[in-house]
Amino acid sequence: MAIYKVLLFYGFTPLKDPEAIRLWQRDLCESLGLGGRILISPQGINSTVGGELTAVKKYWRKTRDYPAFKSIDFKWSEGTSEADFPRLKVRVRDELVGFGVPDEVKVDEGGVIGGGQHLTPQELHQLVDQKDVTFFDGRNKWEAQIGRFKNAVVPDVRTSHDFVRELESGKYDHLKNTPVVTYCTGGIRCEILSSMMMKRGFTEVYQMAGGIVRYGEAYGDSGLWEGALSVFDERKAITFSPEAAVIGACSMCAEPSSRLENCSNLVCRTQMVVCDSCAQGDVHCGDADCHPSTA
Repeated sequence: MAIYKVLLFYGFTPLKDPEAIRLWQRDLCESLGLGGRILISPQGINSTVGGELTAVKKYWRKTRDYPAFKSIDFKWSEGTSEADFPRLKVRVRDELVGFGVPDEVKVDEGGVIGGGQHLTPQELHQLVDQKDVTFFDGRNKWEAQIGRFKNAVVPDVRTSHDFVRELESGKYDHLKNTPVVTYCTGGIRCEILSSMMMKRGFTEVYQMAGGIVRYGEAYGDSGLWEGALSVFDERKAITFSPEAAVIGACSMCAEPSSRLENCSNLVCRTQMVVCDSCAQGDVHCGDADCHPSTA
């Protein structure tokens, strides 16, 4: 029986020729039969790929041999089948993460310049023991519906572009002189978010090194995390142990659920929590600008 794996990684480092990197990564994945999504920019690379174990290992070895990527933290997780990633997308963008601030983010060989202090899961627990810490979710709000750090602040954002508006709204000014820990799936969004917060007057900003993935590997469901983790492939969500709490509620009937589905309106990008029963029919987000009749 074939074993399938998913490889998640990012690296902020100056890339002089992103298009050449794109062609190399595309050809490498195609030659190995891998699917997934790879974004490349002058700021670095962000990749999630999956496939048969032997092929993913070959991809990992080839990619980490590239000098600019030698220090990248590669994260492995269990795959279910080749259907986890039915397609391969390799693209070049101006920003590695779409916060809408390409001119604000500066990187060097050491990563993002002026970001928050990285914390390992163990260092995070030490900080929580010493200080009154606020967890600040660096993801889209629907991701937090099924899993988040306990008592975390969840900003009202649909996309990463919304964070600029949120940070400048004044809602979080009371946190500017307090310790704030940003977190996201694999750590990449917090590299940018923590830097944005520092530039806007937050004085003590940390980021969860390796993101929720690394924290879950260290503490599973026995620490400060609760619920399921939203992921950007056909698995939709994963848990760290059989004891994972179900904190989401179906948007249709309020039944407890950790299942995420897209709105049935094909022109609407909203995701929502639904239970297995409601997912059998059409599901609509109910937003004022979403019209089910156009689905």
